[in-house]
Amino acid sequence: MKIKLDENLPVRLAVALARHGHETDTVIDENLAGFPDEAVWLAAGAEQRFLITQDLDFSDTRKFVPGTHPGILLVRLREPGGQRLLEAVSAIAGDIDGWAGCFVVLTDHKIRIKRP
Repeated sequence: MKIKLDENLPVRLAVALARHGHETDTVIDENLAGFPDEAVWLAAGAEQRFLITQDLDFSDTRKFVPGTHPGILLVRLREPGGQRLLEAVSAIAGDIDGWAGCFVVLTDHKIRIKRP
């Protein structure tokens, strides 16, 4: 799957996702760091990339209706340090292909999926 990592995630996560067969771009590599969320969202949509973020601005499913976009994974860990984020997202990397068009929330204890 084509993925875009938001700037609030470790860049090294792109390498871990690539090991699972995902083509991953980062907001940082594309010089979008510091840009408004709308610019990141438009870039992800234009490239048909599943967005992985910690940004709660992407949590409104009334605005980001499942089935109207390539998909969002919102990561909400209690202690979201770089290593913990890498471990948590890497652990579910094999499942991402099945989440196209979905809104997914990953927490320390569960995964919630809103499907189209």
